Amino acid sequence: MKKYTNTGSKDTRSGFGDGLTELGKTNPNVVALCADLTGSLKMDEFKKNHPERFFQIGIAEANMIGIAAGLTIGGKIPFTGTFANFSTGRVYDQIRQSVAYSDKNVKICASHAGITLGEDGATHQILEDIGLMKMLPGMTVINTCDYNQTKAATLAIAEHHGPVYLRFGRPKVANFTPENQKFEIGKAVQLTEGSDVTIVATGHLVWEALQAAETLEAEGVSAEVINIHTIKPLDEEAILNSVAKTGCIVTAEEHNYLGGLGESVARTLTLHQPTPQEFVATNDTFGESGTPAQLMEKYGLNAASIVKSAKKVISRK
Repeated sequence: MKKYTNTGSKDTRSGFGDGLTELGKTNPNVVALCADLTGSLKMDEFKKNHPERFFQIGIAEANMIGIAAGLTIGGKIPFTGTFANFSTGRVYDQIRQSVAYSDKNVKICASHAGITLGEDGATHQILEDIGLMKMLPGMTVINTCDYNQTKAATLAIAEHHGPVYLRFGRPKVANFTPENQKFEIGKAVQLTEGSDVTIVATGHLVWEALQAAETLEAEGVSAEVINIHTIKPLDEEAILNSVAKTGCIVTAEEHNYLGGLGESVARTLTLHQPTPQEFVATNDTFGESGTPAQLMEKYGLNAASIVKSAKKVISRK
């Protein structure tokens, strides 16, 4: 099985910040808007280098989305930045009416997603944002796994016309995908080949899926790991080709099992190739305060849970 190396843990929000900084130099139409969280979203360099293209809106997220939608009319490519909870739940009406309905070219960039936000607790740990965004017609939904992929995705969405939801996180996580990679929206990345079980993962759970695959290999189980960085549009072909070989699948995500990647995969399987599936996700619950590691352990969002689910789904074949 192909092995992956952590080249140094980095936070995915820094991947966004560095990607935005690069866009500031190469694309004069890119503008940035922030809701009083410039440091947290790593937008300081863009602000310093391009003050005339940076707009500090303050704690007024609905206004930020409305301004961003308006800026697209003049040909600008606005990137909005705030926490995932405020990027979606607080401003859903504005996103639906002012961005999605009229197909505005707004890039909604959301940090601090999921329970790995940690000590800030349930009020900030949104676990339903992927579901909210993927149900909007025309919305592209991306959830990246590490620093390198987040930077690449930030660059790629500037070239994509239409509304995008880009989701990333706060903690430092393994950085293992290639530097300067080409990011293809809607194209899954197969990380390992396997014959016994398919594991499709998104976001922080991709590294956990790779660790699970190594554990399974040591026990004689061959796991195929696929990185689903784009949840909508979903790479159905990659999923169906894989389960045609393995006959079963585990989906892994830092999100409620209702409305997330797992449900999108389940729909694909139901329509095209019914296959046993197990979900690694939060079980219709809010989060709580704790360190990211403690919470991932308590809510079963780690390699050990993926291994357990893989063994269970193999037994259902």
